[in-house]
Amino acid sequence: MHRARGGLSMPLPKQVPVAVAERPLQPLRTRRLYVVDGIRLVAALMVVLHHYAGTRRLNEPGNAIWSRPVSEIMPSVFHVAAYGWIGVEIFFVISGFVICMSCWGRTPRQFFVSRVIRLYPAYWFAVLFTTAVLVAVPGVWERLPVREVLLNLTMLQAGSDVPNVDMVYWTLWSELRFYLLFLVVVAMGLTYRRVIVFCCVWGAVAMLAPVSGFPLLELLANPDGAWYFIAGLALYLMHRFGQDLLLWGILAMAWLMGQLELGERVEYEGVSSWRGAVLIFTAFMLVMVAVSLGRLDGIRWKWLVTAGCLTYPLYLTHYMAGTSLISRLHGTMDARLLLGLLIAGFLMLSWAVHRVVERPVARVLKRGLDTSFARVRGRQVP
Repeated sequence: MHRARGGLSMPLPKQVPVAVAERPLQPLRTRRLYVVDGIRLVAALMVVLHHYAGTRRLNEPGNAIWSRPVSEIMPSVFHVAAYGWIGVEIFFVISGFVICMSCWGRTPRQFFVSRVIRLYPAYWFAVLFTTAVLVAVPGVWERLPVREVLLNLTMLQAGSDVPNVDMVYWTLWSELRFYLLFLVVVAMGLTYRRVIVFCCVWGAVAMLAPVSGFPLLELLANPDGAWYFIAGLALYLMHRFGQDLLLWGILAMAWLMGQLELGERVEYEGVSSWRGAVLIFTAFMLVMVAVSLGRLDGIRWKWLVTAGCLTYPLYLTHYMAGTSLISRLHGTMDARLLLGLLIAGFLMLSWAVHRVVERPVARVLKRGLDTSFARVRGRQVP
C-alpha cells in the first residue's frame, strides 16, 4: 500500500508507439496523480474503521477493547466497518500501479534507495511508538520481548518467524516480496513487453505454487497478493501506453483470481459477505480503470497531496495503539465521538510523523546510501 517518493505523478498525455515500448524509456515530464492520493487515504481509513469497529473480535461479548459487542454499541457503524478490511487489497493494487510508475527509467540502485527511504523512517517510528503505547497501556495486547522488538526494526521478522510488533505489518512482508521480484525486471530495464511477461509468468507461478509442494516457491510467488499487484501493473501499462485486449485480459484474470482470496478473507474475518466484498472491490477497480484511462485527470485538489502523505504513517500506527486507547476510554464518552476523536488524533500524528520523521530521515538516508553506492562503484561523490 505505498506512494512514490516525491509524490504520485503521471505522464502528460502522450501516445507511445509500440516500437518505442520495446526499449527502456527515460522518465517523462510528470504531474501529480491527485486521485490516487485520495484513494489511498480512503483505503487507509477503511482499514482503521474496520480495526476500531468492525472485526469479529470486537463483536464478541466481553471483548477486551469495547467490553461488549460493537454491533450493539454502534450497529450501523459496525455493518459499514465490517467491510473495511478490503482496504488492504486496494493498497496492493495501488502499490503495483505506483511502483511501476515510479521505477520507469530508474536503475536497480535508484529503485532500492527509493524503497528504503520510503518504507523505513515511518516504520521505525511506528515500531517504537506502538511498543511504548503497549507498555503504557497494558491489558489488551501482549508486548513482545525486547529482542523481538529489535528484530522488527529490520522489517524482515516474518522471514525469521518472529511476531510483528503490530499485526498490520503482515502486509509489508507481501510488499517486500513484490519488490524483490520486480527488482529483476527493473535490472533488465522496464519495457512494456517485459512487464507483460512478468505479469504472465508471476500469475502462472502464483496459480501453481500452492499445489507444487515447494514452500519456497509459494513464499516467493505470494499467491495471496500476487494478482492484486499484477492488476496494478496492468493498470499502469494501460495508463502509460493505452488500452488493448491483452491488458484488459490480464486485468480481467486478476479480478477473477482475486475473488478466491476475497472469499478466503471473508471466511477469516467472519463479519462480512462475499457478495458485498466483491461489489466494493469491483467499484474500486472501475475507479482505477477510469484513472488509467485519464477520465479523472481533472481532479486536482491540492489537499489530496497531504492526504497521500498521511496514509502510510496512519496505517502503521493506528491499530494496536488505537485499540489499547479505546479499551481505556470507551466508558468516558459516546462511542462514535471516541471513534472520531481517535481517528482525528492519529491523522494528526501521521502528519507530524511525515513532517518531523519521514522527510528529514529520508534525506539523511538518501545522502548516506548515495555515498555508499558511489564508493562501491569506485567513484568520487561530487
